[in-house]
Amino acid sequence: MGRDAFFAFLRYNRLLVKKTKRYHVTTDSKHGFYKSPNRLDGLTPTHAEQVWVSDITYVKIQQNHAYVALVTDAYSKKIMGYKIDTNMKATLVKQALQMALKNRLYSHQNIIHHSDRGIQYCCPEFSDFAQEKGMLLSTTQKYDPYENAVAERVNGILKYEFGFIKTLPNLVTAKKMLKQAVNIYNKQRRHYSLEMKTPEFAHRNQEHEYKSYSLN
Repeated sequence: MGRDAFFAFLRYNRLLVKKTKRYHVTTDSKHGFYKSPNRLDGLTPTHAEQVWVSDITYVKIQQNHAYVALVTDAYSKKIMGYKIDTNMKATLVKQALQMALKNRLYSHQNIIHHSDRGIQYCCPEFSDFAQEKGMLLSTTQKYDPYENAVAERVNGILKYEFGFIKTLPNLVTAKKMLKQAVNIYNKQRRHYSLEMKTPEFAHRNQEHEYKSYSLN
């Protein structure tokens, strides 16, 4: 039995350990901006820099809140870009995408940029910028985390394996931790879904068959 099937079995039988209640809203989808279709519906990525998935996750720092915007390659699971700050403005996700574009290795046209329907991803400041850079925008249509499963999975890895679930001293420390965590994650952490290769290796060699996190 694989990992996803195992967790599905545990969930069905109510055997999962309940998560600690540190819920913090990072998605405001109640806005009037255009929401793109879900371009990942039925699509199986076949190479790196075909699909990028993005999300914002919450980090607690003493006397304040911080937010991390990530851009991850769906095929290789490599974190292409990131940005941490004490706000959730559109500049947060825009700067994460700018880093991802700078870190590109290939010249593929029309990368699909997939995210939730949060206002940061749908407002013109971000959507116009992304489309000018050749992105094909895609958004989730429901509130099902499996619609953006790769991004959710990476969020969880950073929180529970790299210490971002804890309260951090300050933003300076959080920035240093995030830079180190992304470097270790990309170059040292092996993934079962990548045939036990690292995201960096998978991104450069593109030898593995894509494995979905969906339970379907």
